[in-house]
Amino acid sequence: MIDTQRQPTGRPALYTVLLLIISNAFMTFAWYGHLKFTSKPLVLVIFASWGIALFEYAFQVPANRIGSVAFTVTQLKIMQEGITLAVFTVIAFLLFHEPVRWNNAISYALIIAAVYFSFLGKKNEGTSAPEDK
Repeated sequence: MIDTQRQPTGRPALYTVLLLIISNAFMTFAWYGHLKFTSKPLVLVIFASWGIALFEYAFQVPANRIGSVAFTVTQLKIMQEGITLAVFTVIAFLLFHEPVRWNNAISYALIIAAVYFSFLGKKNEGTSAPEDK
């Protein structure tokens, strides 16, 4: 059994991060990949993006389910945002040849700070956990 009163470590944390990385790769391609195909009809790229986004959900939902035993919902969301930016930055560079500018780097640093601060508390610290019915 997983001890939810300590800081997240071990397999649930690892699986959560890995699944979020995969899901964010799919979502980034769904949201921005169509920009490489601007000559295609809009309705076609909408349906293609929607199909790619389905795979994002196939990884996002298990990531949140697994992660919920070790992280708060807020920690999951803020971690996901940090991962989103990391994945987006790599894809923007590789696919669109967009370098990271100084102002982007500062923005990312502030978001990483948000992730850090969200993880200062333990899960269920200061709150009573709702029981399953």
